[in-house]
Amino acid sequence: MKFSSTVVWLSSAIAVNAIFPFDLQQVLSPAPLTGKPNFVFIITDDQDLKLDSIDYMPLLSKHIKQKGTFFSNHFVTTALCCPSRVSLWTGRQAHNTNVTDVSPPYGGYPKFVDRGFNENFLPVWLQSAGYDTYYTGKLLNAHTVDNYHSPYVNGFTGSDFLLDPFTYSYLNSTYQRNRDEPVSYEGRHTVEVITEKALGFLEDGLNGDRPFFLTVAPVAPHSNVDVSALGKGHSPTVMTEPIPLDRHKDLFSDVKVPRTSHFNPDEPSGASWIKTLPQQNKSTIEYHDHFYRQRLRALQGVDELVDSIVTRLEGSGQLDNTYIIYTSDNGYHIGQHRLPPGKACGFEEDIRVPLFIRGPGVPEDEVETAVTTHIDLAPTIFGLAEIPLREDFDGTPIPLPSSVGSNAVSIRHEHVTVEYWGNSYLEGERGALSNPANLPFFNNNTYKSVRIIGEGYNLYYSVWCSNEHELYDLITDPYQLNNLFTSKEQASEIFGYPLLQVISRLDSILLVLKSCKGATCIKPWDVLHPGGSVQNLKDALNPLYDAFYTSQARVSFDHCEHGYIPEVEGPQDALPFTRYGLNWDVWT
Repeated sequence: MKFSSTVVWLSSAIAVNAIFPFDLQQVLSPAPLTGKPNFVFIITDDQDLKLDSIDYMPLLSKHIKQKGTFFSNHFVTTALCCPSRVSLWTGRQAHNTNVTDVSPPYGGYPKFVDRGFNENFLPVWLQSAGYDTYYTGKLLNAHTVDNYHSPYVNGFTGSDFLLDPFTYSYLNSTYQRNRDEPVSYEGRHTVEVITEKALGFLEDGLNGDRPFFLTVAPVAPHSNVDVSALGKGHSPTVMTEPIPLDRHKDLFSDVKVPRTSHFNPDEPSGASWIKTLPQQNKSTIEYHDHFYRQRLRALQGVDELVDSIVTRLEGSGQLDNTYIIYTSDNGYHIGQHRLPPGKACGFEEDIRVPLFIRGPGVPEDEVETAVTTHIDLAPTIFGLAEIPLREDFDGTPIPLPSSVGSNAVSIRHEHVTVEYWGNSYLEGERGALSNPANLPFFNNNTYKSVRIIGEGYNLYYSVWCSNEHELYDLITDPYQLNNLFTSKEQASEIFGYPLLQVISRLDSILLVLKSCKGATCIKPWDVLHPGGSVQNLKDALNPLYDAFYTSQARVSFDHCEHGYIPEVEGPQDALPFTRYGLNWDVWT
């Protein structure tokens, strides 16, 4: 059996070598195991969890899902590419990075540099801890053929970045390696190109003298952007469906967007501009089904990329010493709540993303239901690499067995801070039809939200810059169609408590989270109850605290802005629970 397996693997290696050349002698000479673990971090672009894309990736399932742990309650904190990625690489909420959009003045690579993160993010920290670091694919939006050297990105032993305006052009991408000039790959599929580059950097890591951290960031299944449609200095009018590799273009011909109850519902739902959307007609739905199929087809190249990486690691003898992390920068919706293709909302489709981890000591074929977020990933990598945690992390290592990594303390939390500023971008050839002005975006998509999952409750609470509110009980309303906040004056209950009582607690914890820093983002109830008597929503619902929560300042906005400007975001500080001028929690 061993001989047979070797022959099969060697045949595979030779086949891969024909497309992505590397030294076969190195393949046959496994690298020695190092003391510290290696990392391969794969981050896709706009990959959904709730629309079942993972079910169409059998190689991902075989190599990572079945060989590792699936974190089923994993969330992003900002459902937009650039802010989400900066938060991931820094371990900080977007209101602390103040990178809140995809382009200046509120976001993009220039804002990342201006905020000092080019000298202060994960690859820089890992290099200081003794790692070789490599990156290929999309780093940040507004990282362009004009500014890639102003300055060069720090922190990487080797890099080959996709550059705007060609980042999302599947058949006309431009990459920029180390400090070389950008190179156009017009006519080649971007997933094919990135697979070649990823395997090359993997060889560099395997043959180096230090442990390595390799990030592979393909753009699939993000929408395609035809660069020829760009006007000078303007955004593209339309982001069209992604383009798969030619060998995948006819797959899944009968597949449709899941027909859940919130898909193109008969009645409008949501708040702000979302509740104004018209119901989609038959031709629009047919186009969205096609768009959905193209996303699944585009992901087949990523599935094969995963297979190539795992196969090479296995042949090197380093697979058992390598953590492989697979996730995406944000989720995606198509047709839910009458929405055209896109992200940027606080609904489950947009804020839930895949997260799989396999590696030394990680349980195989397990599902972990603890709440985890992208803010927790940098602390998690620190823990696995046995690096002391930073005090400025807004997150905490995700739950893994105590034998994994350095036993960094994982503080379980039930909350996710969800925040967004500015435009909601509409995608697809029919996306702009949802907008009365026929524009590829809606203004005033600014909101602050908290997502809480605990014993007996599963809630989403949101305050918009228009001061509209949303509250959904996802136990009874998993598709978020019934906004309970609109019935707050009625004598209704939620998981056995009066609705107004629950709302007062949710608003107060959101008041803490919307401007939290460091430890207060991890344990926000300690701000409201410094004595430690309250650790979760259920504790806070003790009637003893009714008057306190009723008198607390409310989350509100003075007006809508396109970026994080604290002065217009209402009260910033929550008061602690006191009685007779004393910290009552300490005395009870």
